[in-house]
Amino acid sequence: MTGSSRTTADLQPRQRRILFRCWHRGMREMDLILGQFADAHIDTLSDEELDQYEALMEALDRDLLKWVTGEADVPAEFDTPIFHKVVASRNNISF
Repeated sequence: MTGSSRTTADLQPRQRRILFRCWHRGMREMDLILGQFADAHIDTLSDEELDQYEALMEALDRDLLKWVTGEADVPAEFDTPIFHKVVASRNNISF
């Protein structure tokens, strides 16, 4: 998979920006984890969830990967409902 396969025609500008950022992280593993989650859920996330997702994307890829895989504890500011949705969805990711 080389990036998002979903159309963005039905998305708001903020959702498009988030989707693009998910697929252009810098670490391929995080592109796949965050990008595939966004492909599947971006159009159903609430504004609060989008806020949490954007905050999560501010973290470094190496830290995010450790948190998602359980190698390190998640800091309280990132231990949000959207983080737990991302972790739950990683089992359905195509690498």
